[in-house]
Amino acid sequence: MGSTHFIAASKPLKEALKSANLLKSLQFNTLISGEPGTGRRTLARIMMPDAPLVHGDDETLYTQIEKSPRLIVDRLEALEQPSKFYQSVRKHGTQIIAIAATDVAEEQGTFFSVRIVLPPLAERPEDIPPLVEKFKKEILELFGESDGDFTVDTSRLDLSGNAFSLRRSVMLQYLMGRVDEEELLGIVESFLDRRMEGEEDLYRKMLYLYEVPLIRAGTKRYKSQLKMSQVFGLNRNTLRKKIQEWRRYLTL
Repeated sequence: MGSTHFIAASKPLKEALKSANLLKSLQFNTLISGEPGTGRRTLARIMMPDAPLVHGDDETLYTQIEKSPRLIVDRLEALEQPSKFYQSVRKHGTQIIAIAATDVAEEQGTFFSVRIVLPPLAERPEDIPPLVEKFKKEILELFGESDGDFTVDTSRLDLSGNAFSLRRSVMLQYLMGRVDEEELLGIVESFLDRRMEGEEDLYRKMLYLYEVPLIRAGTKRYKSQLKMSQVFGLNRNTLRKKIQEWRRYLTL
């Protein structure tokens, strides 16, 4: 699995972690690129655990370059004057690990001796199960349930923001499994309160907050519209109309 904090079950991340460990003691300027939440900052910290971290648009950037022998520069794409940055680094001999959203092209073309690209989480499914387990453990410890457990529905995991959105979706599943009636009412009330101003016909528009979850749960439980209509106490045609009305919210 690699580092305690860097999940590396997929081939791309295993290779990235291997490179990071090899580069720890070498004086190479390195660019780590990829989307937020792919582990860029964690990988940089493996390579430079004690180096200062500064953002590309931070006003202290050039002060840090001048006084730091090793430096992590996050958001490299935010540099206002790339040429000035590269010139300053060369002048002071600072070793740089840069973090960027994409594989940037510096003017000189040879500044970064090593480039590591971290793919999105959706392209490395092997990393998802260990990350889910890591987040489950963190959440259980956070809520004082270190000896507990809960089941994660993998079909409802959000990978759009990589590890950030994955952690959030695991947290939401934990909370959904433990929320009581009064807490649920409070959540819905808070949501509706934010929608009140400027809305018209709000009652009809917000019915989906009740009807969509009911139809989803009924579909999952009974697998039959006939059985659902009987349990719900609805005419089958009425149920079909409801499904058609809220079809954009339903995956049936």
